[in-house]
Amino acid sequence: MAHNDGHTDVLVVGAGPVGLTAAAELRRRGVGCRLVDRLPARLPYAKAVGIQPRTLELWDRAGLVRAVLEAAVPMRGQLTYVNGVEQPRLDLKLPPEVPYGFAALPQNETERILEEFLNRFGTGIERNKELVSFTRDADGVTSRLVDVVTGAEEEVRSRFLVGCDGAHSVVRKGLGLGFAGGAFPEEYMLADVEVDWDLPRGYGVRAMHRADGGAVDDVLVCIPLPGVRRYRVSMSVPAELSSAAGQTGDGIAHGLEGGRAPELSHIQAVLDRMSPQPTVASTMRWSSVFRISHRIVDRYSDGRVFVAGDAAHIHPPTGAQGMNTGIQDAWNLAWKLALAVGGAAPPLLLDSYDAERRPVGTEVVDRTVRHAAEGVQADPGDPATVMMRQAQLLVDYRGSPIVGRTERDGTAGPQPGDRAPDCGGLTSAIAAYPLRLYDLLRDRDHVCVLYLTGPDTDAMTELAALAADFPTGRSAACPVLADGVPADDAPLPAYRDDRGEFARLYGARESTLFVVRPDGYLGDRIALPAGKALVSHLQGIWGS
Repeated sequence: MAHNDGHTDVLVVGAGPVGLTAAAELRRRGVGCRLVDRLPARLPYAKAVGIQPRTLELWDRAGLVRAVLEAAVPMRGQLTYVNGVEQPRLDLKLPPEVPYGFAALPQNETERILEEFLNRFGTGIERNKELVSFTRDADGVTSRLVDVVTGAEEEVRSRFLVGCDGAHSVVRKGLGLGFAGGAFPEEYMLADVEVDWDLPRGYGVRAMHRADGGAVDDVLVCIPLPGVRRYRVSMSVPAELSSAAGQTGDGIAHGLEGGRAPELSHIQAVLDRMSPQPTVASTMRWSSVFRISHRIVDRYSDGRVFVAGDAAHIHPPTGAQGMNTGIQDAWNLAWKLALAVGGAAPPLLLDSYDAERRPVGTEVVDRTVRHAAEGVQADPGDPATVMMRQAQLLVDYRGSPIVGRTERDGTAGPQPGDRAPDCGGLTSAIAAYPLRLYDLLRDRDHVCVLYLTGPDTDAMTELAALAADFPTGRSAACPVLADGVPADDAPLPAYRDDRGEFARLYGARESTLFVVRPDGYLGDRIALPAGKALVSHLQGIWGS
């Protein structure tokens, strides 16, 4: 067995969108990282295709969203048909202050963009390398890798191990984590095809047939992809492709299956009976049979080892929640690991990964199982709330051990643990155009945003002194001043809230300090004078 003479800070296992996100966010912060995957190349499958607005916000923060916007297509809504009769159209509309809408992009293209982004930091995917076992001690993790082509073994020493290795995760099994849940009995076909109908572009299509008793006995779901009338279609499996087994050696029936690829004729047969318009399918790029389980781990970490994405939670693909939830798992974990590697993080910071993300995973699993049975329209709440939840814009970490206390006095605007909303209309003495708040947050970690309703040079000077001690190079402090407050003598970069959007969206009626975390959530909201409270908050994240 070969031994790795060097030392890597973090070993990430699995180079899908989740593992690529974890590795890229670590490398973007200067953390040593290796990313390994047992596959010889990226799979050319449009498996997960939906990109949620919240994920686009994170990619904006990293500086890679432009590549996604140029490759993806907009998801404008859904057309629904029951027994051939068109139902009310669903339009995917969000409040005007949300900077991004819904998008669709084949998973292999998402992986390509993330891999190219990772390559900027001098790191690539080490392919044909499979994790077979690992051991832990007080100082780190020793992992055994095997080259699946040559059989050569390698021992890798790392401070942390992150398992992004899917539903059949070796990392999860090595930790002995519970993975409670079950499997759906149905099997489905997936295919990437072109069709010649003239339905509105940018709309998904859901066609169902209800039997006399009301039960759905046939279904066709089509999601638009980049290209001319190109869709990823899913539908029930015909009898000749059905399998009674459907489980792997670990007893988890989830994901694509090999050996039973549907042919174009199978896809056309379903279109012939279910398509809202007569259409012919062509140019099939790939197809597969897949099964669905719903499971979640009993904890997301154990000591120096963590799981994320499908290694931690699997569920129906309804509403395109899975990949996006996994990407946000990885983002939440990566900035915390970066601080831990730098020696600045107390144990509570890494413990907060499970505290914050497992409740999110549980909610997503429960919701997608419910939607698979009853449809998204069965969700409680008004349509606007349902849409924001589907966009993953309502995720919050209130009650997390590393965020401030939620105010109980009816304070308007986001509370500690809530997503930090974007706003426009910020101006500076130099830029001749209005800026968005997210422009100021881009490529930074923790940002202290000081909102001032009147001149307060002392508050800015105090914040500038504290910001000088921030432990990471991309952390920053910037005041946002109410319209009419002079900024010429500010000891920090200053921006005026000319349109009052920041004050409105953040519920800022008086001078307030907002701490925005690297993942775009509010760490704290502090009334002035803020010095002692800010130091206390940051000590909970960075240590003394």
